[in-house]
Amino acid sequence: MQTGPTSEAITTTWRAESARLVGALTRMTRDVAMAEDLAQDALVAAMEQWPENGIPSNPAAWLMTAAKRRGIDEFRRADTLRRKTADLAHDLEEEDGMPDLDSQVDHIEDDVLRLMFLCCHPSLTPESRTALTLRLVGGLTTDEIARAFLSSESTMRQRISRAKKTLSDARAEFELPTGQDRERRLDDVLAVIYLVFNEGYSATAGDDWMRPDLAEEGMRLARLLAAQVTDEPDVLGLQALVEIQGSRIPARLDDDGVPVLLEAQDRSRWNQLLIRRGIAALEKAEELAARGRPVGRYFLQACIAAEHARAERAEDTDWRRIASYYDVLAQAAPGPVVEVNRAVAHGRAYDAGTGLAVLEAVAPDALGDSPLIPSVRGDLLERAGLHADAAASFREAAGRTRNEGERSVLLRRAEENQR
Repeated sequence: MQTGPTSEAITTTWRAESARLVGALTRMTRDVAMAEDLAQDALVAAMEQWPENGIPSNPAAWLMTAAKRRGIDEFRRADTLRRKTADLAHDLEEEDGMPDLDSQVDHIEDDVLRLMFLCCHPSLTPESRTALTLRLVGGLTTDEIARAFLSSESTMRQRISRAKKTLSDARAEFELPTGQDRERRLDDVLAVIYLVFNEGYSATAGDDWMRPDLAEEGMRLARLLAAQVTDEPDVLGLQALVEIQGSRIPARLDDDGVPVLLEAQDRSRWNQLLIRRGIAALEKAEELAARGRPVGRYFLQACIAAEHARAERAEDTDWRRIASYYDVLAQAAPGPVVEVNRAVAHGRAYDAGTGLAVLEAVAPDALGDSPLIPSVRGDLLERAGLHADAAASFREAAGRTRNEGERSVLLRRAEENQR
């Protein structure tokens, strides 16, 4: 496909509307693999026809109509699915050949929510949930997903294909779960979105310190979910968390491309629009919490992120309040990552010794070969004035990371503590 305004329109429309399109088609066909194929056929048709015929006045509706017509053709070739042909044909006739998506927004948004829950079906592995969410809800290509997670395109294609087959074999229903199943699945949806954002914000491997496009996709998915699940503080909390953390991306590299840690960042470079969005989402979550709705880890983490956002200078940060939030978080969602971050907060709020005491309670192998524990230990030892020990910890962390940007930061700090 050639570059230019038309191709940009196709890309923009697809990224914005693919989840609605695949969701609606899944509702009609009850087959997520077929729904994606029909949506892809519509995308190909747009690539072929829009450059010649011009961009339609309602690009999203054009794609939906093209996909439905392709579906009718497919069903007509299968005698056993004649009833589906009639259903789709009737649906298309009711829309007079060009569906008015605005008049169906509630139904379509329900389809998107169903699609999110379907992508996080319990029969799928966490890795497959992430890949399928990026593919079907995010609208990313297989190649984009593979590059984001440093995998080969063929491997990622196989993973996505297996995930769709697993859903078919499990006879996964395209319905919104209820009760405890809804709560459990919603937790999985939140976890996948946060994983997507985190991989963009702090890449686990590769040459790049960040992958902003993937972080932006995580923010977009969080906004999409928050627009549809409006009564859960943790959903709004996740949106607040990723918006506020995402606001720091412009300041996380200096002009030479060198990573800059939080306390050294130029806060004037933080994206104020994202901060305002995040704070607004958090305030809505707080209103729900005040009415008795339970809160969870994302709400509490958003409260912590908001404390950083509200501080005009690093030295203005209310670390004691942050430490108290981490104490609550450790009770609500205990785990080694929370404890390591709690050690940082207590080290800043009180003294390095207090932070080291929290850190020492974490098993050395609690996070496997992650560089997090030795890097935090190095930071706390540096603050305690134990520079030789700090240098050793930073070198240990540098030896563990698979990200070149993070390695450069850790080695620089090790060198600074050897002087």
